[in-house]
Amino acid sequence: MKLKEKLVVAIIGIVILILGVFSIKDKPNYYPKQVYQVYLDGQKMGLIANKDELLALIDDEQQDIKDKYKVQNVFPPTGFDIQEYITYDEKISTASEIYKKIQDASDFTIEGYIVTITKPSTDENTPEVKTKIQVLDEQVFKDALENLVKTFVDEDDYKNYINNTQEEIKDVGSIIKHMYFEESVSIKKAYISVKDKIYTDKAELSQYLLYGTTEKKNGYKVQVGDTLESIAEASKLNVRELLIANPTLRGENTVLNIGEEIHNSIINPIMNLVEEVRVTEDVDIAYEKKTEVDDNLNYGESVVAQAGVTGKARTTQEMRVINGERSQETTMISYVTLREKVDEITKVGPKSYVYGQYIDTGLDWAWPTNQPYVITTDYENRWGSHHDALDISGTGFGSPIYAAREGTVISVNTGCPKNGYLGSSCGSGYGNYIIINHGNGYDIIYAHLASVNVGVGSKVKRGQVIGAMGNSGSSTGTHLHFGTYKGEPMRGGVPFNPWSLYR
Repeated sequence: MKLKEKLVVAIIGIVILILGVFSIKDKPNYYPKQVYQVYLDGQKMGLIANKDELLALIDDEQQDIKDKYKVQNVFPPTGFDIQEYITYDEKISTASEIYKKIQDASDFTIEGYIVTITKPSTDENTPEVKTKIQVLDEQVFKDALENLVKTFVDEDDYKNYINNTQEEIKDVGSIIKHMYFEESVSIKKAYISVKDKIYTDKAELSQYLLYGTTEKKNGYKVQVGDTLESIAEASKLNVRELLIANPTLRGENTVLNIGEEIHNSIINPIMNLVEEVRVTEDVDIAYEKKTEVDDNLNYGESVVAQAGVTGKARTTQEMRVINGERSQETTMISYVTLREKVDEITKVGPKSYVYGQYIDTGLDWAWPTNQPYVITTDYENRWGSHHDALDISGTGFGSPIYAAREGTVISVNTGCPKNGYLGSSCGSGYGNYIIINHGNGYDIIYAHLASVNVGVGSKVKRGQVIGAMGNSGSSTGTHLHFGTYKGEPMRGGVPFNPWSLYR
């Protein structure tokens, strides 16, 4: 290359170098910068140069939150994230600008605990249910849970169970064999949002666990002449349920003060406390009513020849008590007769026949189960409505169910699983059932059966086996639901107390 050409190339190179230097001076972001990308719920909020400055600003600006919850620090919202970022971008936001965006978009958090209560599924078609509770201190939840237990269990009984100091049953009484909640509980430390309900008071959380709400429950003020029984009846509760809602009342014979406030709302616990209990108690054994024909009496004439006497037995049972109320099932361990029952015998005039068919006098009533048995729920108020039947248990799953009197089967339901659960709608909640018209306007429903031996139109005799005791439909255990009606059940029939047939 000639000297002149070399000189031209050199000059061009110098010019390019000079232009490059001036170009670099005009681009301040030529070198990449280390910054931080702020995200909220996956959305970009902007870039900042100093993450610690933003976190400090969030904490410093939330004095109201600190005062309300008595905490030392406040933290970013849930869904907040900061990631290190390399950029050439000049658009770097200040900590204040990002703080305002976050403040407008979400709420801040504080350190606390998330309590997750999981209610197990009752069957394959019912999913488990999770309830989340946020507490500032996990001790608040533990104290509220203990309050819930003491609502259902006498405090002395609870202490004796915890300390393993329960005395053995000598004559009558009960001991708690095992106590647990049906639900599982997990407690996890976490940052919790101040926009959500955060429990700081054990009394408020105790109410929520018992009633499923924190709304104030209006009570009933005692008036002249009131008793626990009358208040319970007016509130569609039984006395046991009223005592559960008022733990300070020591028993059914508690003296009430005029103007005293009684909680008479139906409880709806978030958690179900189960006690497995052994009970020794004296129970009544119903006598049966029988008739005998006396030719010395005129047609239609009747005389009570032998008065009925209720029997008495000392039973030892094992049962589950759920939220202070015994379940519908009991298991008989032992049975000692203290007084034999004496059946009522009524003598009536000669039998009347119409085309050879005996006309029932309506005085013969047999007990529908084997003996011994236990009444687990009486004809009474329960859970905010009236229980229009006797729940009879203690004779075992699959034990025979007898027709209380002769009659005609008018309705049958089968096909429900032998074991149901509380809330099942199978068989309109009655599970497998039989309805028999027993004449003289008497209809009886025999419900929650494991199996059915008769069909619609079947003629049954007094004492005939018609089915087997079970746990089908909406049920908490093996028992017979024995409901007596004037007219057909579920079709306008009017219920009456079954005991009127035996007492």
